[in-house]
Amino acid sequence: MGTVVDDAASVEFHAFFERHYAELARLAHLLTGEPDAADDLAADALLALWHRWDRVRAADHPAAYARGVVANLARTRVRSAVRERRRVALFWSQREERTENPDVAGVVDVREALRRLPFRKRACVVLRHAFDLSEKDTALALGVSVGTVKSQTSKGMAELQRLLGTGAAATRVHAAIARSGEAAGRNR
Repeated sequence: MGTVVDDAASVEFHAFFERHYAELARLAHLLTGEPDAADDLAADALLALWHRWDRVRAADHPAAYARGVVANLARTRVRSAVRERRRVALFWSQREERTENPDVAGVVDVREALRRLPFRKRACVVLRHAFDLSEKDTALALGVSVGTVKSQTSKGMAELQRLLGTGAAATRVHAAIARSGEAAGRNR
């Protein structure tokens, strides 16, 4: 059972919610350009306001405070979307190469060996060798340091050489991964 103060705060917040929710959702829509996300952002903002309701209701302009929260959430969402689009662009901007008479058995062997690698090593090897990304671009795509990309790629290639049992594994892996990526692209 709540206290009188809690009940009064709850009633006051409910009235604030009813009065400003539509306005905040509209603001979120205009800031992000995403009508589906607008309701979620407005709801997230109002939830954040409820957690700080004592400070918000003591503010000179609670509605302005609420609009600021929506603007910050929208900014975060837009930045996140931009980062995601950049990552996708890194993957798909590479030129497509076609190989005549691919070594299907080699591709299958390399794919199986890749599956046995831990995710980070596999991701570094694939991005560096199949997509020909630089160490810097690979680090950006995975959200890790360039040093991590270097070490994980080196360890991943060493493990692939061990699994594939050949001294020329780097060339074989590079060629097979590139062919494997082409085959996956055609199968979509």
